[in-house]
Amino acid sequence: MWTESSEVAWNKRYGEEAPRIDPVHAQFMLHRSVRHFAEDLLSKETVQSLIACAQSASTSSNLQLYSIISVADPGRRAQLAELCANQAHVLRAPLFLAFFADHYRVKQAGTAVGEQCSGLDYNEFYTMAVIDASLAAERLVCAAEASGLGVCYIGALRNNPQGVADFFELPPGVVGLFGLCVGVPAINKDASLKPRIGQSSVYFEEKYRSSGLGDYDLRMSNFYDQEGMKGDVTWSMRSGRRVGESFLTGREALLPFLHKQGMDSR
Repeated sequence: MWTESSEVAWNKRYGEEAPRIDPVHAQFMLHRSVRHFAEDLLSKETVQSLIACAQSASTSSNLQLYSIISVADPGRRAQLAELCANQAHVLRAPLFLAFFADHYRVKQAGTAVGEQCSGLDYNEFYTMAVIDASLAAERLVCAAEASGLGVCYIGALRNNPQGVADFFELPPGVVGLFGLCVGVPAINKDASLKPRIGQSSVYFEEKYRSSGLGDYDLRMSNFYDQEGMKGDVTWSMRSGRRVGESFLTGREALLPFLHKQGMDSR
């Protein structure tokens, strides 16, 4: 799908010469978000296979605290796109999957055999559900990309927690986490491989240490310039603003909604 060599991919990620890279690892370094798709629909068998890959991911205590819902109906997809900040790729992607933290299923199963399931009120089990869903999604993404498909995660599924719950008719104990667009990348649209923070700032041995960002602000400014964005606004400036309250765009309602759903209350 993507033609960069592993050496080129490493250089684009880190701005430096690549070490010796295992050829098997190279394909994972070529990931990028795809927002323009060909119109090719995915077969039922392909979707079933991708879901099987997702379900093959690790899951804490085999609890499988997540669910996945696809949305194909054009009218419903349009409604969902509105809930997800009106992003065009949510509307147009051949396959859209929504991932959910799901306590409802295991509680139903446990209650049916006489268990109280009171631990589900605790943050630990919400955290487990988020991790389970994330692992499943990334396993699906790796499988999709290995077969020539492109993907884009949609965090805006959390912009309107109650609206998403109403749209999907969620029972108590279920909350939307993120969406995922999947499809064949459009051949006439490029998807850039984005630089990452250097490993020395992210990967440590034995204990945590703060080592700053190195040259990352400069590398990202160059990337912004190449993408037609404001290169004089650094990654630190953009990210500092993004973690401000004004960028929550409705997600400040997530914790009260979790409590309403009977999750993450202790």
